[in-house]
Amino acid sequence: MKKLVFLLGLPFLFLSCNDDDGAPNLPPQMELNDQFNGDKKGWTAGFSDYPVKMESDWKLEEGIGNLPAPLDTQKKGFRISGNNHSDDLFMYFKKKMTGLKPNQEYNAAFTLEFASDAPSEGWAGAGGAPNAVSVGIGAVGTEPKTTVDNLDHYRMNIDKIQQKNDGKDMKVIGDIGNGTDKVGYKLLTKTGEFKGKTDASGNLWLIFGTDSGFEATTTLYYTSVKVKLTEATTK
Repeated sequence: MKKLVFLLGLPFLFLSCNDDDGAPNLPPQMELNDQFNGDKKGWTAGFSDYPVKMESDWKLEEGIGNLPAPLDTQKKGFRISGNNHSDDLFMYFKKKMTGLKPNQEYNAAFTLEFASDAPSEGWAGAGGAPNAVSVGIGAVGTEPKTTVDNLDHYRMNIDKIQQKNDGKDMKVIGDIGNGTDKVGYKLLTKTGEFKGKTDASGNLWLIFGTDSGFEATTTLYYTSVKVKLTEATTK
């Protein structure tokens, strides 16, 4: 009799292991903790808001490199640099997240650590002070790309930040001021949250970067980015 009861229970055991629609049981949250101590960890750097074929004049550079003094020069970061000629230059990083629920809103909590030498006060510059460079974050279901407009300028295909102003697809979480009145690299931490929606395949693109109001060279070293994705609850 005990064997018969056990066998009869098997179909219910199998049924309980499957959702009604056969969909995979995806986790309600996902986290990444990328340290740029030797490679790019799947992040892609890019630039926009500058004229076509002017990369050399604008001195656009990106790649893994050693941190500058007085920081620990044995450590590395994801370096990005550009010489802004027109009171506007967007320098960004993007990464594709997969395995999320399709067409689902997620809260993306960012923690960025980077080195900046821009003083927070007491300095002026063309277009704006050296710290007149806003830091922004975003999360979108469409891949952020640099495109060419009808004036032969590179523009983003998403509604990014515009200096101190938020966009539909990104928001400002601070600036690159180093917290002093002197030029010199300091490690800074910026945090913020943004809500984005995955595409029909459960993909979400993370993006962070800077938009410049300082008409000169800005060089930053990103040492880490942490993002916690949590399903947005509906009320």
